Amino acid sequence: MEEPLSEFDRRKFDSRPDETFYDSPRFVTHADEGFLDRLRTLYESELSPGDRVFDAMSSWVSHLPDTAFDGVVGHGLNADELDRNDRLDEWFVQDLNVNQSLPLSDGSFDAVLCALSVQYLQYPAAVFREFARVLADDGVLVVSFTNRMFPTKAVRAWRAASMDERAELVTEYVASTGAFESVRVVRDRPQTDPFYAVVARAR
Repeated sequence: MEEPLSEFDRRKFDSRPDETFYDSPRFVTHADEGFLDRLRTLYESELSPGDRVFDAMSSWVSHLPDTAFDGVVGHGLNADELDRNDRLDEWFVQDLNVNQSLPLSDGSFDAVLCALSVQYLQYPAAVFREFARVLADDGVLVVSFTNRMFPTKAVRAWRAASMDERAELVTEYVASTGAFESVRVVRDRPQTDPFYAVVARAR
């Protein structure tokens, strides 16, 4: 499948390796409490007890509901942040803008989550194909975002887009995989930060 982003679209103001930018931990949340509460509610409606969960591009908190899952695997760019995250049973560090291949087995998760980070992906189609690969049949992908970002590290296509256009962009990332049978966009404004999520079910 062709990448939705051109070389121009994937440019960043800060072209240094992402691992340099994320070298120091940031123990902050990247959205207000209204957004995070809405995200937990969405996860609660889409995930089930006993699910195997992959939290991609995670940090020191996963915003998961108080549900008993059958293992949560986290991924991110800062080991100190991931080590602080008490919802993760295991985790690994990997720069998805350098290597898009996940060290995970086919069909090994019931849910793949990506919160507040999709704006930094330079090769989203390749990453989303990996998300689809590691999902079990009828597994769910939830990609959430708001209007906050590190502007120097977000790709140009994201910086130049409106919120609705960003939702269309993520929907395009999902469609590029050819692996999902249903896709919907959730929009809300529970507090100050607008809430957007793209929810997709694997075939």
